[in-house]
Amino acid sequence: MEMIKSSYVYRFDYIVRDTRACGLGCSFHFERLMDAMRVMDNEICYHNNDYLTIHKIFATRADLHRTVYTHAKVKAIELMVVDALVKANDFSRIAARAQDPALFCELNDSILKFIEFSSNNELKESKDLINRIRRRDLYKFCGEFSVPKDKLDHFKDITSKDIICSQNSGPVELKEEDVAVSIIKIDLTNGRNSPLERINFFQDVESNEKFPIQDDRISHLLPSSYQDMIVRVYAKKPELVEAVSEAFENFQRKTYGTILQVHATPERKKHMR
Repeated sequence: MEMIKSSYVYRFDYIVRDTRACGLGCSFHFERLMDAMRVMDNEICYHNNDYLTIHKIFATRADLHRTVYTHAKVKAIELMVVDALVKANDFSRIAARAQDPALFCELNDSILKFIEFSSNNELKESKDLINRIRRRDLYKFCGEFSVPKDKLDHFKDITSKDIICSQNSGPVELKEEDVAVSIIKIDLTNGRNSPLERINFFQDVESNEKFPIQDDRISHLLPSSYQDMIVRVYAKKPELVEAVSEAFENFQRKTYGTILQVHATPERKKHMR
């Protein structure tokens, strides 16, 4: 992807900021990269020696999305906030505000405080969800898997209904509202292709010629796949973790012929001790 907009200068800054804030470390120097780049035919181009540095920037961004921005706890809170706002919509008409720019601009995090401290019974379910977030009583993580590369072309979003329809008979009968599914797509900004396919380079400061570089001309250690599609499932009530986990595993067997998730679910970890 061409880094020609001011937003990409900002991205350099926030990648450095967030890696340091999260203790991940930052192994590239964007100041040097910006000093060396040139504008050629209205396009920002980079010295060919900076190829791996640019690749590292995209990879670091993707790593931040996987380990920080879409962390299992972060997504659990996000799902709970969405549910709280949906349940509050009939009273607060949040969705209707999207049709009026002036009203939409008034929406901010204060809506959660309004719900949290409201005494109106119509907001009780929403209020209970927000209180659960405050207490860290979050939706319970039941497992995740990455969609196989050869299945990405035909991947269809997985819903709560898909999970509960995979449940075997048991003491608990799951309902759609008991399960939350999060679909997370992480790539290097160019889908399943290398982000550097959209960037041109130059040989030296005297050169007026720009050219692309293929990954395999630089290193055979660079990835052959540039996109992850992650399916993550949560139980909305703690007592349903085992039932949801089993249904999720059944879904994987039925859909892919095997269990794709690497880690045992929290409930199964307890039994393994």
